Amino acid sequence: MSDKDAKLQEMIRELAADFFSRESNRQSLLTVTAVEVVARGSVARILITVIPESEEEKALGFAHRQLTDFKHFVMEKSRIQRIPFFEVALDKGEKNRQRLDEITKKL
Repeated sequence: MSDKDAKLQEMIRELAADFFSRESNRQSLLTVTAVEVVARGSVARILITVIPESEEEKALGFAHRQLTDFKHFVMEKSRIQRIPFFEVALDKGEKNRQRLDEITKKL
């Protein structure tokens, strides 16, 4: 990964965290854990975790509905010349890491 991609990922992660924090209704904790930039910056996948787990589907639906507004937010708050297409997905890697932590604590 190039430095340019890393900077883009971090900028989008910070903007997404700020945006979803402002727009959420606080019934669940939605955390932006990472951003994956693919196709030379034309697609950015925002990875989130949600607590409690029972609210994951609602939070994911909320995040999907907000992507158009998020794109406008990015255009206002950043100087990214080519705004990528945004996707949102649950961060399965973080979920698996948390599960492994629970298992190792029990040992």
